Amino acid sequence: MKLDQWRRGAGTALSFAIFGIGGLAIGLLISPLLHLGIRNRDRRQHVARHLIQRLFQVFIAIMKGLGVLDYRLTNVECLQRPGQLVLANHPSLIDVVFLLAHTPNAACIVKGKLASNPFTRGPIRVAGYITNRDPEAVLDAAQASLARGESLILFPEGTRTTPGRPIKFRRGAANIALRTEAPITPVLIDCTPTTLTKGDPWYHIPESRVTMSLHILDELPTTASSSLPRAQQARQLTRELSDYFNEELERLYNERNTTAIA
Repeated sequence: MKLDQWRRGAGTALSFAIFGIGGLAIGLLISPLLHLGIRNRDRRQHVARHLIQRLFQVFIAIMKGLGVLDYRLTNVECLQRPGQLVLANHPSLIDVVFLLAHTPNAACIVKGKLASNPFTRGPIRVAGYITNRDPEAVLDAAQASLARGESLILFPEGTRTTPGRPIKFRRGAANIALRTEAPITPVLIDCTPTTLTKGDPWYHIPESRVTMSLHILDELPTTASSSLPRAQQARQLTRELSDYFNEELERLYNERNTTAIA
């Protein structure tokens, strides 16, 4: 490894330590204080989400300051709209940090096992994030969240994107969109070079500094069709969303490569 990789490796280790300590602090200290001080659940969750948003903004600044990564945001103001369904591809473990850091009062659908992880269960519970253990309960919770004017962040692939392979969405996002008819905000996330992909341990440090690019695209309307069964509508919308993301990502990569050559 080069000296710069060793330096970024140390910064990555420190970043993970900060993240873990922060998660424990929220669960052990901040969450009990919020429960004591704010009796109303919705108000408590709103305060917790605002706090997490600010902490993630600080965390991103720390990672950049340590030289672990750089980042670019395009049309980030589009994430400020309330009551939107934010759908994104999932190339890296940390992309959710960027989305939660820039989306006000956002709920998020997370894997059920994270709700029992000592470093993440505190923030998940106090912020009222939705776990995917029960698909029907997820649909009800998502509908209630969007009805309250909250934004909802979801990775429709259900797991991190495999580099070099086309995106293939599951039907959960389409089912939520069709049930709620909430506007869809697509987010294309590019992580160059790839890091923290599925099965990639944190200590595999790329040869060059990582750049996270988030491109927030124009809103996509969602309207359920009464002429087709809901299951068929969901399959159709899932294919359309998968195709849309693959086409937009290909266009994004082509533009990036053309710029790099020029």
